[in-house]
Amino acid sequence: MADPIELLIQGRAHDLGGGFAVRRVLPSVKRRTVGPFIFLDHFGPMDVPPGGGMEVRPHPHIGLATVTYLFDGGIYHRDSLGYSQAIRPGDVNWMTAGSGIVHSERTEPEMRATGFRMHGVQTWVALPKTHEETAPAFEHVEAARLPAWTEGGASLRLIVGTYAGRTAPTTHFSPIFYVGVEMTAGASLAVTPDHEERAIYVAEGMIVIGESQFGVGDLAVLAPGQTVEILAGTDGAKAMLLGGAPIDGPRHIWWNFVSSSKERIEKAKEDWREKRFAMVAGDPEFIPLPDR
Repeated sequence: MADPIELLIQGRAHDLGGGFAVRRVLPSVKRRTVGPFIFLDHFGPMDVPPGGGMEVRPHPHIGLATVTYLFDGGIYHRDSLGYSQAIRPGDVNWMTAGSGIVHSERTEPEMRATGFRMHGVQTWVALPKTHEETAPAFEHVEAARLPAWTEGGASLRLIVGTYAGRTAPTTHFSPIFYVGVEMTAGASLAVTPDHEERAIYVAEGMIVIGESQFGVGDLAVLAPGQTVEILAGTDGAKAMLLGGAPIDGPRHIWWNFVSSSKERIEKAKEDWREKRFAMVAGDPEFIPLPDR
């Protein structure tokens, strides 16, 4: 039987500031994208003490959509369109940057006062060339509106796209799937070959695929065209299934900007430096353009 694993990518530590550390998985020198997913950060699980939390000041994006999903905790989103939205475990925040948007991500004062447990994943989805300059937008989809089901001791929630005969209501612009998975000890799951490019990211616990074990921080890119059986370890596992159709050509990434055009990124840099982006109402802070 053909090896079910095409490639293994291991997350690397990255500090967002203020002691808030993440594992950065995509892009990698081994592979830049899986389907339209061009960026993946995993934070937690961590117990945040009173007074701690996330303080990501207003910053810009172009040419992508951000997708935030939590297992534990909460994040408060504000953006230049005027949206203010708390996200909770099981919900999804989808923000279409398109031609340009600015947003902040912070911990709410109530959570900061008491301390809390934080665990989640943020991804970026590269927009197809036909939608890179689409109007910016924001969408919050509650957990209750997302397709959820169980299979072999695994609980699955379809966050974006289509998978296993189901479709999420979340906005998307190209073939995509993104599934949150929670597996009990010894649970099994068959990942079907619905999409050309697929991967599984281990967020907690351990899984077994074929003869190989994968732990927290591992992104296993699956071989195309075959059903892949996954088995959870003795402590269970939390994971993300993701992928879709390959993106329509290479993308350039600089800071928070994604585009098929280097010139467009240069324009975005100049626009942020010259403060031409619309800002987040009520939040005068911002992250300066990096000097690199």
